[in-house]
Amino acid sequence: MTNLTPNPSFSLTIRFQVPNRPGMLASVTQAISNLGGNMGQIDLIEQSRQISVRDITVDAASTEHAETIVEAVKAIPEIKVINVYDRTFNLHRGGKICIQSRIPLRGQADLAMAYTPGVGRICTAIAQKPEEVYNLTIKQNTVAIVTDGSAVLGLGNLGPEAAMPVMEGKAMLFKEFGGLDAFPICLATQDTDAIVETVKNIAPVFGGINLEDIAAPRCFEIEARLQQELNIPIFHDDQHGTAIVSLAALINALKLVNKTMADARIVINGAGAAGVAIARLLRKAGSKYITMCDSRGILSLDRQDLTEQKREFAVEKGGTLADAMRDSDVFLGVSAPGVVTPDMVKSMAAAPIVFAMANPIPEIQPELVTGLVAVMATGRSDYPNQINNVLAFPGVFRGALDCRASSFTTSMYLEAAHAIASLVKPSELDSEHIVPSVFDERVATAVSAAVQRAARQDGVAQA
Repeated sequence: MTNLTPNPSFSLTIRFQVPNRPGMLASVTQAISNLGGNMGQIDLIEQSRQISVRDITVDAASTEHAETIVEAVKAIPEIKVINVYDRTFNLHRGGKICIQSRIPLRGQADLAMAYTPGVGRICTAIAQKPEEVYNLTIKQNTVAIVTDGSAVLGLGNLGPEAAMPVMEGKAMLFKEFGGLDAFPICLATQDTDAIVETVKNIAPVFGGINLEDIAAPRCFEIEARLQQELNIPIFHDDQHGTAIVSLAALINALKLVNKTMADARIVINGAGAAGVAIARLLRKAGSKYITMCDSRGILSLDRQDLTEQKREFAVEKGGTLADAMRDSDVFLGVSAPGVVTPDMVKSMAAAPIVFAMANPIPEIQPELVTGLVAVMATGRSDYPNQINNVLAFPGVFRGALDCRASSFTTSMYLEAAHAIASLVKPSELDSEHIVPSVFDERVATAVSAAVQRAARQDGVAQA
C-alpha cells in the first residue's frame, strides 16, 4: 500500500542543540527531508557563540515514521536531541473544552439574581409553564453527545474513556461551527435498554441528542426508541451526518461527469450504520441502482446472515466486491483500508467516481488511481474533497434547535445535503472541489436555514 501523506495527526516538535556554525542546521533539515518528513516552523530558542538550540516542527505519516525521523536526527554527528514533543498529545492534555459563565458576578446583587434567592423565581416559573425551560435555561442551545465507546472512529470497541477525546472534539466543532454548547456523555454500558433509559433521564437538560460511535445494529434501535420516547431531535451522526455529506458530494460529482442520480450505478462497501444510512438517503434522493457489500461480498437474497437493515438492500445476484464494482459508475466506501485495487477501479464504467471514506486509511489510496478516476474523495483532510461530517451536524442541530424541532425527518437531511452542495458555485466546481471547505462560514448558516424550512414543511417545528 502507498505510504500515507505526512499530516498534522502525527506532528512533532524536535528540540535539538547544534554547534553554532554554518551548515549544521542544514544537516538536520536534510535528514528529515530524506525520510519524507514535512517540515514546518523552525524557531531559535537559545544561542551563544558555541551552540544554538532550535525547535523544528515536522509532520510525519505515522508513529513509526515519526520515530524513524527522530532517530535519524539523533544519529547526526554533533547533534544533541534535547526533547521531542508530540504536538497532538500536547493539544489534548487537560482536555479540549471547558465551561464558562455567560454573565459576570460582580457583587452581591448579581449573586442574588443568578443564584439564591432570585433563582427560585425562575424555578417556579418553569414549574408553572414547562416550555419556559427553553427561554430561561441553557436547554435551547445544548446538545448531548452520547456514546458507549463501542465503535470509536475506525478503531473499534475502545470503551467510554477512550471515546472521550472524540466526543470532546465533537463538542469543539459544535461550538466553533454552530455556536452550540455540546457536552460529551460517555456511558459505561453497552446495553441497549440501559443506554435508552440513561439518555431519557438526562434529556431535560438538552435541546437535542447526538448519538456517536455506537456500533450497529444496536445504534438503529437506540435511535428509533429515543426518537419515539422523547420530544427532542435525535441524530446518529455516524448514520445521518455521513449520509448528508456523501449525498452533497455525490450531487456535485455527478454534475461533473454528466450523469444522473437515477441512472448512476452505485456500489456501497460497508453495510454498517453509515453504509445503510447512505443507501437509504440516496434512495430518497432518486437513486435506483444500489449494490451494497459487506465483508462477505454483495448483499444478496440467498444469504442467511443478513440483518434486518441489510435485507433492505439485498439484490438477486451475489458475488464479490470486485464483481459489484464492474461497470459501476460510483464507489462509496465506508469500510476498511485497502479493500479496493486499481484493477477494480479500472473495471468501472467511464468517468468513475470513487469516494474512499474509510479513516484513517482509505479503501484505496488516491495516488494509486491518479488518471483512472474522474472524481476522487476521501475522509482525510490531506487530500482534496474531504467528506467530513462537520459540514453537516453543526448546521443540522443549529436549525433543529432554533425551530425547536421535535424530531428529524428525511426531508431535513435531503435539504441539508442540497444546501451543502449548492455552496460550490458552477464556476468553482471541479474534480478537486465538490464540497465546500469545512471552514467556509456559510455552511452552518445555509444548512440551518434549509433544515428549518424542511422542519416547518414536515410539521415538526415547534417554534
